[in-house]
Amino acid sequence: MMRSFIRYGALAAGFLGAVVACDLEVVNPNNPETTRVLANGPDLEAFLGGYYKRWHGGLYGTTTNIWGMLQVQALENYSSLANNCMNQRAAIPRGSNDNSIGNQCEAEQKAVYNRMQEVTRVASSVLATLDTATLGSQAQDNRAKSFAEFLRGLSLGYAALFYDSAAVVGAKTGPADPGPLMGYVEVMDSAKAAFQHAIDLASAQATGGNGFPLPATWIPSTTTFTAPEFVRLIRSYRARFTAGNARTPAERAAVNWDNVIADATNGITADHDNITDATNGPFQTWLSQSYAYGTWHQMVPFIIGMGDVSGSYATWIATPLDQRPAGFFMVTPDLRWPQGTTRAEQQADFAITSCQGASQVCKRYFVNRPNGGDPSGGLSWGQSNYDHVRFISWRTKGDGGTARTGKLPFMVKAEMDLLAAEGYIRKGNFAAAAPLINATRVKNGLPALTALDNTTAVPGGANCVPKVPVGPNYTTIACGNMLEAMKWEKRMETAFTHIGAWFLDSRGWGDLPAGTPVDWAVPYQDLQVRGKAIYSKGGGSLPGSAAKGTYGW
Repeated sequence: MMRSFIRYGALAAGFLGAVVACDLEVVNPNNPETTRVLANGPDLEAFLGGYYKRWHGGLYGTTTNIWGMLQVQALENYSSLANNCMNQRAAIPRGSNDNSIGNQCEAEQKAVYNRMQEVTRVASSVLATLDTATLGSQAQDNRAKSFAEFLRGLSLGYAALFYDSAAVVGAKTGPADPGPLMGYVEVMDSAKAAFQHAIDLASAQATGGNGFPLPATWIPSTTTFTAPEFVRLIRSYRARFTAGNARTPAERAAVNWDNVIADATNGITADHDNITDATNGPFQTWLSQSYAYGTWHQMVPFIIGMGDVSGSYATWIATPLDQRPAGFFMVTPDLRWPQGTTRAEQQADFAITSCQGASQVCKRYFVNRPNGGDPSGGLSWGQSNYDHVRFISWRTKGDGGTARTGKLPFMVKAEMDLLAAEGYIRKGNFAAAAPLINATRVKNGLPALTALDNTTAVPGGANCVPKVPVGPNYTTIACGNMLEAMKWEKRMETAFTHIGAWFLDSRGWGDLPAGTPVDWAVPYQDLQVRGKAIYSKGGGSLPGSAAKGTYGW
């Protein structure tokens, strides 16, 4: 058996969560214990119901994955730490996503790939069993099949988002068959097909008991997942995936925006949360680690400076990169940021200590950190006065007094609204886009967009937000248009909410610094077993490198 390819854990009998921790070690699918679990209805259903947390853990349950690299590559974060390869990937000019044998980042780079392939395999095995078996009723079977297809869609989708290829397996794939490697477009097509199967099964009329809603333990959330609510969640992920899979601006433009609009506007109606548990999961490990602050996190001037109205960002952009000083300070009318014209005023306006109790909502999303708290070392252009703090209450006290335990959003409603807004802009329906952008823009102190086109500068005059670098030299800035206003809103609202939040958008918008790898190669271990050549991505000289884009970086 080609064990490296069959990445699902031992099918343990009994209760939820009884799965192995290692992605690479497998129990033979012909093992009697595996056979027993697959053949036992209650055990099979319990096992399937625990696999959302297994999927979730691959993205959010460890710092040993690509989250940190994605953030520094997308300018969502800056860190000078060598931990998890962040300082390697933060540098400009960009380095490659090195995939050579024994590379320093191999543990991080294979983690998401391995877990997504495991979940795909497990969900497919459950579907194969349910092709010829029943859990007790048609309604119960449909619920399980729909959930398994949902897991297939999630795992194939995230593999497509971050890797240039992945194996696609299904219910008819044999246990020793590794499945063919397919390109990211085909893998995403398979993910979306799985989502549609999940929707169809959830929506179908079925007889018998134990159908929807999903058991509360399957997706720990404050939402009760009736069939309609489950379909809304699936459509929201499909909207995220459809837009986010593009590697270039041309691919983003070619997205079927009618489908994105339809999914986003029929998706979640409030923030989608998971009820995290600091002991048993689900977790949000990278958010918690980032909120340790120090050299783990600070906001990068490249993007946040677009909110500045003081002239600080204009000066920063006009200065050669290697001469840009540390300690970037800005003044902005955007109420997600501390208010005031001096550092002292901004520190007085909002302190992190004001929202560290259970279930407290921070007055601002970002803080001008206290004096003496600025990280030292690293690249001066990566350093600012500001940290992200929106979810600090969750880290310190959760929603009931226990740190990192309680509800936390992993997909915000604004993400769906702004995906739809982007679609409307690309379709020329500016009247539909404007109110979706204004929903968060006006609430946060910025004037409403009233010009229904994509050429007029955003309102505000000298105090407009955002101001973006403009060609031909990209050393000056000017007020952005409707599309740039949408991008600003989306970045502010989605920062630190999910893996690759800024990266996936910036990749498709053409906003990554030149040479940034747009994805990762299949991990070298899988390539070795398949007898295929090992390769790396990006860095300017290799395939998969971002071109110089929108802002001239």
